[in-house]
Amino acid sequence: MKLLQIFRVVAWIEGVTTIALFLVAMPLKYWLGNPVLVPPVGLAHGAAWLAYVAAMFICLPGKGFTLWEWVRTFVMALFPFGTFINDPLIRRKEDAWRANARFGDDPETT
Repeated sequence: MKLLQIFRVVAWIEGVTTIALFLVAMPLKYWLGNPVLVPPVGLAHGAAWLAYVAAMFICLPGKGFTLWEWVRTFVMALFPFGTFINDPLIRRKEDAWRANARFGDDPETT
């Protein structure tokens, strides 16, 4: 699996944990008075967010991201569903990275 693919998977996981927190655990707590899911889902979401930020610094350098795209990618992790909104940008970068690789070369090693 290539680095940009790995980053997209991490971003997807971060987005899914956001959905679980905001659309399952928190409504269960505030509307039904049952906070049982908030700690584990909150912990999973926090870990996924940290993994997302770490993955930015591991997977994105050298992949043609401008400063604005770096900022956008980080800021999108601060808003619910932002990682899903940002996915087309990452996908375009992944496609461009693959297209710019010389024939027969692995883009991750050049």
